[in-house]
Amino acid sequence: MNTDITRFGVGPKIAEAVAYNGILWVAGQLGEPSGTVTSQMREALAAIDRILAEAGTNKTRILSTQIWLADISTFDEMNAVWATWVPQGHTPARATGEAKLAGPEYLVEVIVTVALN
Repeated sequence: MNTDITRFGVGPKIAEAVAYNGILWVAGQLGEPSGTVTSQMREALAAIDRILAEAGTNKTRILSTQIWLADISTFDEMNAVWATWVPQGHTPARATGEAKLAGPEYLVEVIVTVALN
């Protein structure tokens, strides 16, 4: 069992991800605040791809996902992007809910937990 803690993208208040004991927890990822739900979702997922690659894993290893929408009525728009990104046969457990995000310009936030390779 590896008991080392590895942090990725460490900033002054949060890390983009933290790995411990074969699991990677990725902090909530956002898109550019000027975008639509579609563009923000694509950008958040691209950020997740980048973080996973840096940690030496990929989206086929995602165990669970939380998606937060500023307005649940945009579920179908978000889900259309998700469907083109998530690998069929490797869909994780997922929860989607509505929440007040960091600012009104943010429309979607995505959080994943991933098994390391």
